[in-house]
Amino acid sequence: MTAKQHIKPLGNRVLVKRSEIKMSKGGILLPETAQEKPRQGEVVAVGPGKLDDKGVLKALELRVGDTVLFSSYAGTEVKTEDDQAEYLIMSEDDILGVLA
Repeated sequence: MTAKQHIKPLGNRVLVKRSEIKMSKGGILLPETAQEKPRQGEVVAVGPGKLDDKGVLKALELRVGDTVLFSSYAGTEVKTEDDQAEYLIMSEDDILGVLA
């Protein structure tokens, strides 16, 4: 099972799989501690939405499969035992944009 089967975001939160770290243009692979983590990823799960002031559920604009950009410090990192990929749970408000 993967993290998206274990974790279901609540409210206006999304589960994002961080993009893979790439090698430098010169072909040098930096140690993980020296690399800046990617600020882009793929949405793998979305919550049901957020209630507005009138109690009406407002659905999220993001969909599973969207490639998104987010700030360096957005979200909470999550890693499951059976899946070594790095996931983030973040509010839809933390998403800066969707790549077309």
